Amino acid sequence: MTTLQQHRDSLTHILRGIEREGLRIDRDGALATTPHSALLGSALTHPNITTDYSEALIELITGTHSSVDDLLEELTDVHRFATRQFPSESIWMQSMPGHLPADNQIPIATYGTSNSGMLRHVYRRGLAERYGRTMQCIAGLHYNFSLPESLWQLLDIEGANETERQSVGYMGLIRNFTRYNWLLMYLFGASPAVPRSFLGDRPNPLRELDHDTLYLPYATSLRMSDLGYQNDAQSGLKMCYNDLSTFLRKMYHAVTQPWPEYQALGTHRDGQWIQLNTNVLQIENEYYSTIRAKRTTARGERPITALMERGIEYVEIRCLDIDPFSPIGISNATCHFMDAFLLFCAVHDSRLFPYDGFCEESQANFTDVVNRGRDPSLRLTSNGEDISIPDWGNQLLDQIALYAKELDIAFSTTQYSAAIQEQRHKLDDVSATPSARILQELRDSGLSFADYTQLQSQRLSDELRFGELSAETEQKMRASVKQSLEDQAAIEASDNESFDEYVERYMAALKRPE
Repeated sequence: MTTLQQHRDSLTHILRGIEREGLRIDRDGALATTPHSALLGSALTHPNITTDYSEALIELITGTHSSVDDLLEELTDVHRFATRQFPSESIWMQSMPGHLPADNQIPIATYGTSNSGMLRHVYRRGLAERYGRTMQCIAGLHYNFSLPESLWQLLDIEGANETERQSVGYMGLIRNFTRYNWLLMYLFGASPAVPRSFLGDRPNPLRELDHDTLYLPYATSLRMSDLGYQNDAQSGLKMCYNDLSTFLRKMYHAVTQPWPEYQALGTHRDGQWIQLNTNVLQIENEYYSTIRAKRTTARGERPITALMERGIEYVEIRCLDIDPFSPIGISNATCHFMDAFLLFCAVHDSRLFPYDGFCEESQANFTDVVNRGRDPSLRLTSNGEDISIPDWGNQLLDQIALYAKELDIAFSTTQYSAAIQEQRHKLDDVSATPSARILQELRDSGLSFADYTQLQSQRLSDELRFGELSAETEQKMRASVKQSLEDQAAIEASDNESFDEYVERYMAALKRPE
């Protein structure tokens, strides 16, 4: 902390970015059947507007920003521009989807005829085979965060060179994040309910809230529970966060080790690709975790190779639910809290995990909070000792508040400390949590989850659509749309090998970690 106080100017060079997913729905609340519009640009090459799993699952992306205010201004502008391009549709304002068509009727995203576009599409075909399309319609918000090199250099971190010290520091951040990510699920989890149709005939522990809505009474985030993006192959992965080299070796094993059920499927059906390979993970991005170590990759470069050769550049936080009360999926206070929380995770002492780098205690705490985090009888485990959520949460907020204060001074604001205080209120009063508020609004309105969210989504999408967008910003965005379409056409024209050859070359580009 003394180091931060002496070098507060470094804090102003922290960078953050957001990727927000959201299903497009029609005016009846059904999944939109329209393709990703050319008015939005190319989903393959546009820097701000793309699709995730489905053609109907839009993803809105910001650049990196040195202030929260600038970040949210861009995110809002991208939302406003995008919603104007589909005036008869809305963005679904929940992480858990509403009523979906039959699984095989959910459209998989397409990215044109280029080999790189087909790689994305076939990867998603593989996800459909492995997890089902319905599960792929769950949406989230990713918060990307990086500390400046100058700050890593100031911290007492051992390493052979600057790149290694930075990677060691980020791995420490990841370990602390893993220890304390249960707090994010309590404070920001906002998916305690789902439509009955979402689970179909699958056995589940949910209760009936109304004729069309299932829920868990104390759940904070069903999205992050076993009802979400899980299967047997992934559940057996025990990644190591003690050091980058061991993590990469385990990831390499996961993307090269065959899985019997996927081998039985094969890679082709009726002459068409159905998955990229038959391994535990097709590619690195299939690994589902609450946080990822990231490095910007060149076209065709594998993430493992980029991390191995150039180290960790930033982290991607993947466990945040869509904030259903915000039209852009996240609030100003949440962003300020995330900065302070992640700075705390980076600077606070981060001892190594036992058991080959996997912490069973932290995983158990996370699972308990997503399933019953508002249960007053719930006790978590900290270093082998039982502790209540309010007690441990307030202890953590006391520490995070110190970093919030430093950020306030660096940015000449009070928003960071105010964000910490807002979270204390949730620890004092469980009814103030987003998950509790959602359930209360469902009860008060007498509406099902699907009907309530449909109305909320139309209202908030219209709020965005009719919000102010400067002529200069709109002009830049239209230029970006045009440029992305030209870029896609150029990529398609430059292909000089078959897709089979491209896939073979892409897989061969994977380097074995040392």
